[in-house]
Amino acid sequence: MNYTITPEYKDQEDLICDIITHFEQQGENFDERNRNALKLFDLKGITINVKSFKVPNFINRIVYRYVRTSKARRSFEYAHRLLEKGIYTPNPIGYFEEKNLLFGKSYYISEHLNYDLTYRELIHDSPYVGDAAILSAFAKFTYQLHQKNIHFLDHSVGNTLIVIKEDGYDFYLVDLNRMEFGPMDFKTRMANFARLSSVESHVKIMADAYASESGEDADLVFTTMWKGIQNFQKNFHRRQQIKSRIKFWKKA
Repeated sequence: MNYTITPEYKDQEDLICDIITHFEQQGENFDERNRNALKLFDLKGITINVKSFKVPNFINRIVYRYVRTSKARRSFEYAHRLLEKGIYTPNPIGYFEEKNLLFGKSYYISEHLNYDLTYRELIHDSPYVGDAAILSAFAKFTYQLHQKNIHFLDHSVGNTLIVIKEDGYDFYLVDLNRMEFGPMDFKTRMANFARLSSVESHVKIMADAYASESGEDADLVFTTMWKGIQNFQKNFHRRQQIKSRIKFWKKA
């Protein structure tokens, strides 16, 4: 295993290495929806979050070994970039990579955040569904990302943790391995909302808040945002239908 641990946790390096060594046997499972294993561990009274990325396919085992930066390393490095830009994410602790002739498993470690909800609860069974104040604040937060040249490619319902405070909301980004940094044109910024709510009234709230922050025309923001969401939904359902047919043929 190759690994990097942030200086603040260097004095606990042996304990962290032991956690990775015994990842499969120990720890508390967390977020069963995630296709990669996610567990919580106690580190001298601090709860830490360890994400184990599954071993990639054969081609990507070569790519990640010799060409491309791993998801775990990108998560760690992007977390530091976000914090430097004033964007919240659970504090990064380190990453581990299994490298021999081929790339194997990798792990990203961060402090665990006690949060109140994710964006998912704004659109599914919860008391927060359609909450205009949170949707507006989220849209303004997304505008801040864009102003700071942060293109979060996985801007989806489970990847923003929301902490409710007396004077508003704090937003923390997670699942950080897919990001781009640089200026975005209007269409790209609007497309960044495509994987979020497909409820028109929710989109109208976000569009109005984004337009208020950016100074752009509210009707144009809504029209472009809504079109991007509809296109994404159409493509998503088409892919799901294809997958269902493939599964049916395999079973047959």
